[in-house]
Amino acid sequence: MIGFVPFTEKIKKRLQEPLPGRIAHEKMLSDSRLKLKMPSPSERTRESAVLILFYPHNNNIYIPLILRPQYDGVHGGQMAFPGGRAEKEDENLVRTAMREAQEEIGVRLTDVKVLGTLTKLFIPASNFYVQPVIGFIPHKPDFYPDAREVDKVVEVSLEEMLNPSIIGRTIINVRDIEVDAPFYNIQEHTVWGATAMMIAELIDVVESI
Repeated sequence: MIGFVPFTEKIKKRLQEPLPGRIAHEKMLSDSRLKLKMPSPSERTRESAVLILFYPHNNNIYIPLILRPQYDGVHGGQMAFPGGRAEKEDENLVRTAMREAQEEIGVRLTDVKVLGTLTKLFIPASNFYVQPVIGFIPHKPDFYPDAREVDKVVEVSLEEMLNPSIIGRTIINVRDIEVDAPFYNIQEHTVWGATAMMIAELIDVVESI
């Protein structure tokens, strides 16, 4: 495994080049997106952002995911990156991702260094247009999850995320609708939908450095 500092330098350089975008996203598209004519962002679409945070630990590189609490909403009980909707006080979506990560998992903004962004992704179910922001912390952070928004933090090694054996396909019940979807099996959690599509692009970027 490449050292952490060279890794972050290579990722930062790679993010300044053309991104895989839709080509990567399509690898993890559910059949609902493939079969249906999905709507596009509109004036009512809400801007949002998530933080994909690298940090070193035990001679490996890790990324935190969060498990959302069960609630009556389209993303209840799902795995995700920390993040949320943009607020008026956010000067940009990078700030949104940083603020939300601080609120949800207790990451200190002053510790995070931003490397760049992935391709924005529209989520029709919630009408969010999400900007994935990539950053790093040079040490393992302490996490303080907000119990209202985070059931638990799941720390995933990059080695695990790059292992193709974690990719599967299953039927997921979403509000009494069965969806045939590819997914990542991460520590016995089913990661699918928009988060899986972001991971697919992240993996393509990492594998190209």
